[in-house]
Amino acid sequence: MAEFGDRLPVLLVTLLKGVVYREDDVKKWQELVDYQGPVQDYLSVIGLELILHEDEGFGFLKNRERSDEDGELPQLIVRRQLSYPVSLLLAQLRRRLTEHDASSSEERLIIDKEEVVGMMGTFFVSGSNEVKFTHRIDAALQKALELGFIRFLGERKEKIEVKRIIKAFVDAQWLNEFDQRLNNYLEYSGAEHRDAEDVDE
Repeated sequence: MAEFGDRLPVLLVTLLKGVVYREDDVKKWQELVDYQGPVQDYLSVIGLELILHEDEGFGFLKNRERSDEDGELPQLIVRRQLSYPVSLLLAQLRRRLTEHDASSSEERLIIDKEEVVGMMGTFFVSGSNEVKFTHRIDAALQKALELGFIRFLGERKEKIEVKRIIKAFVDAQWLNEFDQRLNNYLEYSGAEHRDAEDVDE
């Protein structure tokens, strides 16, 4: 265990900095798998929980469910409110990953940016400003990159790898709740569009 004690700070700092992927560092990943119990014991002291998906090859931290014993312990990991374009993008990428897993033996999902634009375009009002639409897509992709859900490939960034960690955050419940919000949004925007047409007439 002395050897593990020497490696513990490295594992903890790596986890606190972001997601640990098996493909990025096989040795560090194996250490995390081997010592996940002791790592979790240390993390629980500061209110964090280790989430390890050994089959998918990634691990990350989340806030532990709060209890009376936690008292005023602050939450280290901040929950982020996502905009509509970002939520829509994540939902579309998650569904695309599900289709990929069902039809391909390849572990990595790599898609063209044009495909992303096509997936998103169907949810925006036709005839909207193309420059504005492109800016919204680029901003949503950049946010997805910052959150660790995608990775740009190539110098021109025309290829996008969908990271498998998206499965841990965008699950069936999240998709169902988003679909409900999306339906409400489309009904509202459709009503506004019809009202505008009535005024024009």
